[in-house]
Amino acid sequence: MPTPIRALVVIGTRPEAVKLAPLVLELRRFPERFQVRVAVTAQHREIMDEVLSAFEIIPEHDLNVMAAQQTPAGVAAKVLTGIEEILTQQPTDLLLVEGDTTSCLAASLAAFYSKVAVGHVEAGLRTYDRWQPFPEEINRRLVAGVADLHFAPTKAARENLVREAIPQEAIFVTGNTVIDALKEIQDRLPPLPTDLQSLVGQGRMLLVTAHRRENWGEPLREICLALRDLAAAFPDVRVVYASHPHPEVQRAVREVLAGIDRVAVVNFPKYAHFVSLMKQAYLVLTDSGGVQEEGPALGKPVLVLRATTERPEGIAAGVALLCGTKRKDIVSQASRLLSDSRAYQQMAHVANPYGDGNASARIRQALEYHFGLSMTRPTEFGSPINV
Repeated sequence: MPTPIRALVVIGTRPEAVKLAPLVLELRRFPERFQVRVAVTAQHREIMDEVLSAFEIIPEHDLNVMAAQQTPAGVAAKVLTGIEEILTQQPTDLLLVEGDTTSCLAASLAAFYSKVAVGHVEAGLRTYDRWQPFPEEINRRLVAGVADLHFAPTKAARENLVREAIPQEAIFVTGNTVIDALKEIQDRLPPLPTDLQSLVGQGRMLLVTAHRRENWGEPLREICLALRDLAAAFPDVRVVYASHPHPEVQRAVREVLAGIDRVAVVNFPKYAHFVSLMKQAYLVLTDSGGVQEEGPALGKPVLVLRATTERPEGIAAGVALLCGTKRKDIVSQASRLLSDSRAYQQMAHVANPYGDGNASARIRQALEYHFGLSMTRPTEFGSPINV
């Protein structure tokens, strides 16, 4: 029997935890082929920990880099040296990272220096604007330069990688693991806590998340003013703003929205609770990448509160609208969907372009193929024959 592949999965933030948890569970279903350890950098401490707890994953390593007023450079330095130390102490064949965070980039670089293969989950997303989103756009481009295996969620993401001269044999189109996580957690959603339950079932709910660094300042203020306008214009609408814990976001959001009738600002809920809120929402407004993918999976139209998006598939499919951060544009787009039931239904009934819940299985099969445990290259997401 061949020796199991020794894999280290590195998780830094809540979105990484959501998207890597189903892959960790999938690989651990095959202990004869994979020996999996999880390292958390804890770039997002509390909101990352609760996601791993929801999936019953206990990390073997904890770098605990979180600090007040931390900067991307400071996080990168701590993660780079911390992951290097783990790789030095324990032989590793493969390091798996997800997305475009500072933890993802620094861990990938540490693996490259240690001559450990890097597998990049959610590879190939691009805006080709180095400042949008910041610093994520540059992070993911740099990770592509050191990764050995690129798990692209869509064919469009693969095409981006091919244009950048990534060898096609190293690219696997898998779908996005966030859909795997969503399907996994939907089967065991706990009841909403009392404070959140009181916010649903009272008219149409607009569920909002906006926290990206490039939206800090005036863009976030414009978003919040638009939400005030929508609450005033539609008496049956209730706005629920799930606010990121960063002080810059909390301060800006509460400054504009505190005390406004039918607008509730809540601390970011646990992952399972947020999924419950999405299921009960009428419309989702977000600058989050993962929520752009989750909303369509639940049949919820999404307004993207950004100037550009690295997830154009949802825009092209008609499940999402790119409306930017200008107050008048947000009000206009949301008002149309709140007033025109036909336009709303057209967006709500489009097939999700981001995945089918089998991305983790495809990644596992791609790893088996790459490391010589299988002679069969996995069928790609979007092909006529699925996993």
